[in-house]
Amino acid sequence: MTIGLTIIDMQNDFVLPEAPACIPNAHATIPAIRLALDFFRRESLPIFHIIRNYRPDGSDIELTRRAAFLAGPKYALPGTRGAEIVSELAPLPGEHVIVKPRFSAFMGTEFDLVLRRCGVTHLAICGTQYPNCIRATAFDSISYGYPTTILVDATSAATQEVALGNIRDMQAIGIECIPFQEFAQKIRPANPAA
Repeated sequence: MTIGLTIIDMQNDFVLPEAPACIPNAHATIPAIRLALDFFRRESLPIFHIIRNYRPDGSDIELTRRAAFLAGPKYALPGTRGAEIVSELAPLPGEHVIVKPRFSAFMGTEFDLVLRRCGVTHLAICGTQYPNCIRATAFDSISYGYPTTILVDATSAATQEVALGNIRDMQAIGIECIPFQEFAQKIRPANPAA
């Protein structure tokens, strides 16, 4: 079994408290995500940073966000500081960065192809936020045949109520939802170098 860490949308515009599209609680997950990131790096397991980029004219943003995006302030614009991954989680050489045009990391991207080329058979997902990009990616992950785990202490939503509702829904279709340390303990025997 090869597990890939998938970190979703941990970009300045979604994470930093003063950012235009800040998700409440996203910044608080940085330490837990960093623990997972360091673990996957030590174990030489594949790491995937999934990000958003929007065209300034809003032509590639979801319909549900388009009006607000065009009214401003705009966010996740390619080449801006806001579109960059937060410095604490910045990718290292050899880690994959995939730009997604929609909520799911799978929709309209090469994600599934890259996962298969890397031999990934299981996904561990974290980042922001539960009801949108986390959930869409997790549901598609199961649909593509990957056993899927959400690292609950490394994943955020605007409120705890929203997080818990999404966790219940994902558990109901067989997605494992556990804290990172519990996940790390479970996979150590599967990775003798751990």
